[in-house]
Amino acid sequence: MHTPFVAALALASAVTAGPVAKRAGTQYFGVNIAGFDFGCDTSGSCDVSKAYPPLSALNGADGAGQMQHFVKDDHMNIFRLPVGWQYLVNNKVGGSLDQTNAGKYDQLVQACLQTGATCVIDVHNYARWNGQIVGQGGPSNDQFADLWSQLAKKYASQSKLIFGLMNEPHDLDMTKWAASAQAAVTAIRNAGAKQTILLPGTDYTSAGTFVKNSGPALLGVKNPDGSTTGLVFDVHKYLDSDNSGTHTECTHNNIDDAFSPLADWLRTNKRQALNTETGGGNTASCQKYLCEQIAFVNKNADVFLGYIGWSAGGFDATSYELSETPTKNGNTWTDSVLVKACIKAA
Repeated sequence: MHTPFVAALALASAVTAGPVAKRAGTQYFGVNIAGFDFGCDTSGSCDVSKAYPPLSALNGADGAGQMQHFVKDDHMNIFRLPVGWQYLVNNKVGGSLDQTNAGKYDQLVQACLQTGATCVIDVHNYARWNGQIVGQGGPSNDQFADLWSQLAKKYASQSKLIFGLMNEPHDLDMTKWAASAQAAVTAIRNAGAKQTILLPGTDYTSAGTFVKNSGPALLGVKNPDGSTTGLVFDVHKYLDSDNSGTHTECTHNNIDDAFSPLADWLRTNKRQALNTETGGGNTASCQKYLCEQIAFVNKNADVFLGYIGWSAGGFDATSYELSETPTKNGNTWTDSVLVKACIKAA
């Protein structure tokens, strides 16, 4: 968790329902490109006016240039693109994608795709809309599914996209949340989209509690044909004292209490996961512990598809605690200390 500003498939040949042979490192590594989620908080409330498109063309940070640098100079191959649900539909729950706002977000999606990297569409609402839980007194499962049906239809032809159903659900009835996730998965597949779908759990989809609190219910989420092809679990894990992702110092590497038991559980159930948020301050302690965590994930690439650091994009390179935003001098980009030390191929 962090505090924000707050197959018949070609694709499925790479992302399968079960583990693959171990490789030297994970398939994916990259960073988040934040900004369209600014103004959203953990209650699922989003002040659309505070969204900060990370695109120079929209008077924001140069997210396109950052991604080009990360691909060219660091060989990163995945970027996660957070966006508020309210932003996409201009504050109309159950409404159609807003032509203006969704069009601006699409500019970031296209800038990402133009790098050749894989791009994750991330609805950044904590399984909520203005404090009310999806399928549990808030937006209905049909409304949630309709959002994803619209996104799936819009991007069905883009094979290098991944659909991240929801950022960091928390304090949920997991049986009900699994039904919400199922509704979205069914809607995406019925829209003709064959891309990988990320299934998050409760507890801010913590890797540390996933095996006990989230995984059992999510194992029942299936494609309409009954398979689990292309359905990957979405996990997060920070390394500070309270797993909040709000401190510049890190205290643990999460191996024994989170990623090792999760790896065993994934193998037992023949499934895979992607760590779409992790990170820390640009400090010696975070370099030590994050590099250790990533090394473990890389050694278990049969069950972990990769990791995505939090965060670059619209965050200031010097004032934000977990900044992974590179700085530019002339035509030269310089990575943050933590990115340079840890976020790289095995």
